[in-house]
Order: sequence, then structure tokens, then C-alpha cells
Amino acid sequence: MTLHDIAATRRGFLAGSGLLIGVAIAPKFLAAAPTGVQAGGGSALTPMNAFVKIGTDDTVTVLSKHIEFGQGPFTGLATLVAEELDADWGQMRAVHSPTDNKIYANLLFGLQGTGGSSSIANAYEQMRKAGATARAMLIAAAAEDWKVPASEITVEKGRIRHAASNRESGFGAFAEKAALQTPPAEPKLKDPKDFVLIGTDLPKLDTHGKTNGSAIFTLDITPDNLLIAVVAHPEHFGATVKSFDDTEARKVQGVVDVKQVPQGVAVYAENTFAALKGRDALSIEWDLSKAETRSSEELSADYVKLFGEKGLEAAGKGNVEEAFNASGLQTVEAEIVFPFLAHAPMEPLDAVFIKADDGSVDIYNGAQFPGMDQATAAQILGLDESKVRVNTQLAGGSFGRRAQFGSPYMQEAASVYAASDRSRSLKHMWTREDDIRGGFYRPMYAHRMRGAINADGEIMAWEQVIVGQSIMGKADLDQTSVEGASNLPYAIPNLKVTSHNVPLAVPPLWWRSVGHTHTGFAVETFVDELFEKIGRDPVEGRLALLKEEPRHAGVLRKAAEMANWGGQVPKGRARGVAVVESFSTYVGQVVEVSVGTDGAPHVHKVWCAVDCGVAVNPNVIKAQMEGGIGYGLGAVLFDAVTLGKGGKIIQSNFHDYRSIRINEMPDVEVEIIKSTEKPSGVGEPGVPPVGPAVANAWRRLTGAPVRKLPIVNIVSA
Repeated sequence: MTLHDIAATRRGFLAGSGLLIGVAIAPKFLAAAPTGVQAGGGSALTPMNAFVKIGTDDTVTVLSKHIEFGQGPFTGLATLVAEELDADWGQMRAVHSPTDNKIYANLLFGLQGTGGSSSIANAYEQMRKAGATARAMLIAAAAEDWKVPASEITVEKGRIRHAASNRESGFGAFAEKAALQTPPAEPKLKDPKDFVLIGTDLPKLDTHGKTNGSAIFTLDITPDNLLIAVVAHPEHFGATVKSFDDTEARKVQGVVDVKQVPQGVAVYAENTFAALKGRDALSIEWDLSKAETRSSEELSADYVKLFGEKGLEAAGKGNVEEAFNASGLQTVEAEIVFPFLAHAPMEPLDAVFIKADDGSVDIYNGAQFPGMDQATAAQILGLDESKVRVNTQLAGGSFGRRAQFGSPYMQEAASVYAASDRSRSLKHMWTREDDIRGGFYRPMYAHRMRGAINADGEIMAWEQVIVGQSIMGKADLDQTSVEGASNLPYAIPNLKVTSHNVPLAVPPLWWRSVGHTHTGFAVETFVDELFEKIGRDPVEGRLALLKEEPRHAGVLRKAAEMANWGGQVPKGRARGVAVVESFSTYVGQVVEVSVGTDGAPHVHKVWCAVDCGVAVNPNVIKAQMEGGIGYGLGAVLFDAVTLGKGGKIIQSNFHDYRSIRINEMPDVEVEIIKSTEKPSGVGEPGVPPVGPAVANAWRRLTGAPVRKLPIVNIVSA
């Protein structure tokens, strides 16, 4: 079987065209089954519908329209199918679906894509219906074969039974016949009270492969005769190649070619070492005429100047100026500056291009928006989209990094492949340094806050000005800049929130929890300072202003209860609290902080309460809260991408843009609020509350409010 025969077999399996044999045969770089999880020991797989395949060995394979990069859609979507199918969890598998913006569209986006903590939220009913449809078709097939009424057949833990005739079967025996049945127009779904799997701590489907090394990532894909390509990028955003000399680069053993591409200069080599050494040997003169040459300090100063100018109105009610002039009020003012943040996923961006005999191209990459990657690559390669297949792979994190409208990474990767003669397969790679210095950052932001509070703890006036780039590239109001501020949950009669969009050459991108990364911090630290001004307890003060927001209040109460808020705190420590809703999920957190040996905050414990509607898999929810807390904590304590003198990027790797270390990770306790609301996302909402909770604890401990991030930089300054 040739490489292209195998690729065609794989595509047929994923497309759902009939009973397919032999999908377990694959070269070493494709793994034994499509993208990540075994389909079951060489079994034949029959499509029940676009999302469910059943094998002759009774395995059930769910096609995930969402990329699996650690946030749990393989497990979550499979849980929804298994629940309605009445499958046993041990027979469940998951793989990535093919690329199709119609069949596999994110129902919230209108195209295939993962983001906004939407995987379970958009697919909750869709995947349950897929499971219920497959169940109905299996029952119909069994009823026909056994010549008994379908109403007398039951399904439980992956077994089909007819009690009266004492007959029983697994799914596999009826898979092929079931695929020929007419699917029900509206399959009946279970009453939630009858759930068996939803709401239980099921083990993640992708854990085994990721712990024993069998899981396949893009970096693992190594077809024969593979070229490695890396690109030399400018050290200033907006710079372009003026001229280059590749004489020394071509002398490096293993370097095959050097080409200019729109993003820089590409070096092609027989191996990664040669490609990197060749890139180091390039001599490039950069054109800085359109580059960003201001430093972060200069940008910050320019941002602050905009505070006094008229901005775009994001929220307005009452009369703020009149309220500030009322007597008997205490006022607080603050300015907070947030740095650029890189996503820093464990796996940098990469993609593999393999040309088929018919001139079509298979692309293997961790595609967060595969349809967009497909269209971009097709345009650059001069091919019809039907001739370009994006095969989504497991990915080592993203946090927003792979969710780029217009697919700029694929633009570069496809440009590099297009510039070659396409006679060889090619792997385009970014290094960690490329990624940290590559832009598409969470933008720098600055906030100015003004608030007035009375002796009863009522916030009578609130004014907030937000300055930063529009992630969406808008001239008018960008909701991603003001979300979490324009829709404050607190009862405030006089409110004014405005925003300023700042154009920069630095490319912006959403970062895990998007606008809530900065608005959550600004709002929750500032409301805390207002309560402190009048000596009001920050939990009681918040609850009094959240009477019309029961879900906010619910997680806040639960987190306070978990931490025994108001009880004795160990000597030398202080506690802080924050509550933030993002992506329709409500999270309250309490943290306990001390001054570490280096004078910086040491976070000992985090108590976290989350309300995400129906908890499909509590195990995944808790893991995502823990991961979000670690990710957010590392950012607020340590992280900033800084432009130095002349606009050069300073940071380059984990030594100067570091993640939180394992010994710095606090003890985390998570409680999930029981709910019958529709499920919402958990990939991002754990991040926003931890930063302000730490800052609030730090202020109570040291008396110093946090006005600039990261906190460690301020402490060490």
C-alpha cells in the first residue's frame, strides 16, 4: 500500500463513505489510526452519520469537529454521543473530523473552528442527537434481523438486548445493517434525570496516548525524503526584507536552498539542525520604514495620553459627572497598564505538506480553523480547495495562538512550500524563539478608573477608559476590548465606559479569555479598592451589589465558603477574592498569598467555584480550572513581551518569558455548582479571576495596589 493509498483510505474513513477496511494500516508518521486515538484493532468501521462510526469489534469512534489540544473535546463530545447511544465508556474512541465548513461547522461561528470556549456549548444537542440517531438505527437493524418489535429492544452499556427471546449482541454485529436504516428525523433525547455518563468523572480518551508516547503531533510526522524549512523573521514588527546575502548559509552542510518569501527569508535543509544553522548564517538588511520603532515605555506613555480624549462609548447610564459631585462619597482613582502577552504553547507552530500523485496536497497541522487554513493554502498554492486537504492533528496547546483569521501562519507555511519546487514533502517549523517573538500577542492595554462609593457600600459612580489595539481590526467599538467592563454585573446607577483603538504594527490576537484578561483584572481590583476605602468586606460588598446576578453570587458564595472566608488566616498571609463571568461561565476564586523569599508574591492556595451549566465531565472541568489558574497565575506574576529601544523585541524563550514552575503551582480546590442550565465553556474562564484575586491579596498584605503587570517586575524594580 503506497503512502497515497493510505491517505486516501484515511480520507474515506473520515468522510463516511461506506464500510471501510484497513484503516489501521499506516506509515509511522500517520500513526495506526487517524489523528490521535486508535480506532480499534484493525476493525471495519461503518458510518452511522457524520459524527459516529461503529467498528466490527464494537468500538464507537466519534469524529470531533473541534481540535484536541488539551482542553478535552475528544472526551466531552464522545461523552455526549455515548450517553445517548447507551455505549460503554470503554468502547469509545475519538478522532478529528475531516475539514468541512458546512458539515462540521461550529454552530456559534458558522464555520469549522475551535475557540471561545464553545466546543461543548455549541455541540451539546448536536452530538447527543448523533448518538441517539445511531442508537435508533442499531435498534432498527436488530429488530429487523431478530424479527421482533423495536419497542421491545433495549440498549445498555454497549449491548443490544431482547429479553423475551433471550438474544443479545454488541454493536458491531449490526453496524453494517444499521448504516442502511433510515435515520429518525427527530431522535428522542434522554431526560437529564436519566443520564448515566454525563456528569460523571470519565477518564480522558487522549490521556493514554499522550502518556505512553504513541499520540501523534505534527512534529512527529516524518515522511520519506522530507525537507525542513525555517524562516528568518525581522526583529521589528512591520519590517520587511530589503536585501539579503545567503552565501554563508549555503555553505552549511545540509542546506538545500534559500528563498525570499513575503514573511522573511526561508532556509530549506535536510534536517532541523542544518536549517537552523543556515538561518543563523544569513545576512539580512531589513527595511524599517513601516516598522514599529517605539519601545513599550513609549507606547505606554502614548496610551495614557488618550485617557483625556473622547473615546468610543461602550456603556453609559445615569449621569456620572453629577454623581461624582454628590456629597458624602469616597472616591478612588487608578491607572493600570497591561503588557503584551505571548501565548507560549508547549508546541510551536508547524505544518507538513505532502503532494499526491494527482497534484493535490495533504497538509498536516494543528488546525484550529481548518477550513480557513485550507482556503488560504489553496489560494497560495494555486490549487482548487478540493485539491488541498487539511488533516487536523493533536496540538500541544494554543490558548488562542492557532485561531488566526486569515491564517497568517498558514500563509507563511504555504508560501514556503510554494517557493520550493514541490518535488519533496516539506515540514515548515517555528522554534520557541520564533513563537515568542512572532507577535499575534494579547495586546498591550491601559485602563483609567474612577469610582465613588457611599458609606453603605453602594458604588454610585464608575468611569472606565480602556486604551489598546482592536483585535478585530475595527475602527469603531471592538467588543473584545471592553467585554467584562461594558457589561458589569454590579448594580451601579451611574456608569460610563469608553474605549480607544490604537493602530500598531504589532499584530494582535485573542489570548486565553480575550478581553477578560485585562477587564477582569481592572474591574475586580478596582471594586476591591472601593470597598477597602470604606472598610467594607470585599465578599459581602460584592454580594450586596449582585442581588440581580444569582450565578455570579452563587460562585462567589461557594468560593468564600470553601476558603472559610472571614476565618483565621495563617500569620504572614492574606487572602484576596475575585469573581468573573466569561463565555457564559461564572467563576469565583479566593487565593491565599504570602511574601516569598524573593520578595514577590507566593500563592499557597486557590479555592475555585465554577458554574458552567450542565457539567458534562467534572474531571475535565476541574482540570481546565486548574490549568487556567496556573496559566493566568504565571502571566500575572511573570510575563510580559517588551519592546526595547527602537522597538526591538526583548524576550525570546522560557528563560525570559517564563511559565509558572511546578514548585510555584499552588494547591487548587475546585467545586462545580450543580446546574440545569445549558453547558458553557471551561477552557478560558478559569484564567481571569486569579490575577485580580492575587493582586487583591497582595494589596491587603503589603498595602501596595498593583498598577502595572507583571507583579514580579514591579516588586523587583
